Amino acid sequence: MANFERELEDRLIRYARIDSQSDETSASAPSTECQLVLSRLLCQELTEIGAEDVRLTDYGAVLATIPPTAAEAPTIALLAHVDTAPQFNATGVKPIVHRAYDGGEIRFPDAPDLVLSPAAAPYLAERIGDDIVTASGTTLLGADDKAGVAIIMTVASHLLANPDLPRGRIRVCFTPDEEIGRGVHADLPRDLGAAVAYTLDGAERGEIVYETFSADKAVVRIEGVSIHPGDAKGRLVNALHLAARLVESLPRVTRTPETTEGREGFIHLYQMNGTAASAELGFILRDFERDGLAAHGALIERAAALIQAVEPRARVTVTITPQYRNMRYWLEQDMRPVEIARAACRAAGIEPREPPIRGGTDGSRLTEMGVPTPNIFTGMQAIHGPLEWISTADMGAATEVCLRLAALWAQQR
Repeated sequence: MANFERELEDRLIRYARIDSQSDETSASAPSTECQLVLSRLLCQELTEIGAEDVRLTDYGAVLATIPPTAAEAPTIALLAHVDTAPQFNATGVKPIVHRAYDGGEIRFPDAPDLVLSPAAAPYLAERIGDDIVTASGTTLLGADDKAGVAIIMTVASHLLANPDLPRGRIRVCFTPDEEIGRGVHADLPRDLGAAVAYTLDGAERGEIVYETFSADKAVVRIEGVSIHPGDAKGRLVNALHLAARLVESLPRVTRTPETTEGREGFIHLYQMNGTAASAELGFILRDFERDGLAAHGALIERAAALIQAVEPRARVTVTITPQYRNMRYWLEQDMRPVEIARAACRAAGIEPREPPIRGGTDGSRLTEMGVPTPNIFTGMQAIHGPLEWISTADMGAATEVCLRLAALWAQQR
């Protein structure tokens, strides 16, 4: 196998410099225009390397085809998302490459007090000698998921430059808005036209994910009674006070992200805003099992009903919106996509790791919609914050696994 690290590094740096944050408050699709800057660049690069059927859909997904050498093999797809998380600054990303990491502390020029060290990030100690990429300290890096984008583009470039390498028809797809749960448009499974897919959106080397959280979003809206505070006695119903009571009634030493791990689910209050007149609280609900997810939603509804009962002059409503479900429910019915991913890892000299992940991917929705889509590692670490980092050697290993996947699927009928 070729050494892909320099190409991967160049691509990651080029893509990371483009601000492509998604925005949950936007009703447009994609949610931000800046995502299309990267998507259009990817269309251009795919065309230049010889990909076929390159297009940008009206819902913001980039699609392209790598033609087959084994025409009877199933069509597979490789996906990554172009958007970065809204939780932290992603404007003005300045990627930095730390050559031949020596095992010590990594410092950041734009945030001198910020430190990345193996003591706090044990996986970093496994990457001594690798080239490590970080941002400069005041932004996230965006390896989630521009590392996946770089890996897929490198795979596509290598396959198109080597037309004799075995593969069936391969579809390349870059989605927008994954970070806000809108990455899989209703038309995507049809437009993708693949029997099986893989997202490149995972973490440590060897990670193959076929079990994710199930997820719902809950929004509680509280309408109070607004009165001038000088005339408020007996008349004002302060929506912010009621919101505070609702939050106080929910678990804080259990069922929150900061108190759970492993297979434990949670209720996460991630957003609250409003005035004395009205308030809105945003929650994400997560659990590996459907029953657990439903229990989280029921707890929110009971808390809201109690507030409504205590203050009937207010209006308290709860809206629960499904987001995605644990892909295991479908993949366990046919584990061939996972088994071939395992074989690809081992063919690349990597022992697979198969942890359930406390999150989700576009593959969660695609799997639910009929396209089985496990998730493959990229190497990304400490995502969504200023300490985000990645090893180019891990990205190179993921590239090799994808090429092995293509060859193994070429043997299938």
